[in-house]
Amino acid sequence: QVQLVESGGGLVQPGGSLRLSCAASGFTFSTVAMNWYRQAIGKERELVATISNGGSTWYPDSVKGRFTISRDNAKNTVYLQMNSLKPDDTAVYYCNTWLKGRTFWGQGTQVTVSS
Repeated sequence: QVQLVESGGGLVQPGGSLRLSCAASGFTFSTVAMNWYRQAIGKERELVATISNGGSTWYPDSVKGRFTISRDNAKNTVYLQMNSLKPDDTAVYYCNTWLKGRTFWGQGTQVTVSS
């Protein structure tokens, strides 16, 4: 079955960096786009990065220039490098993909940006 397992979250000071990882299994990873979403308390879940199967990327303005999504098809893993973190980046971060009309989510990893 499809599994997405995130790791790498934690507490970081403003201006710091974190790298999130999402290990995927149960499907042909190299053929699908992968996404990172986040959800802060009291807010809707929002898309923060997308990478296509060909490596094209997209970011919303809120994280552009600070976040970088990448993938390693040999390891079935997608990453989210987050730099210059701000308190507003505090959220649970989720890995996501779509397969045959269904959406799949990981369990999420907490990122807290605070001094």
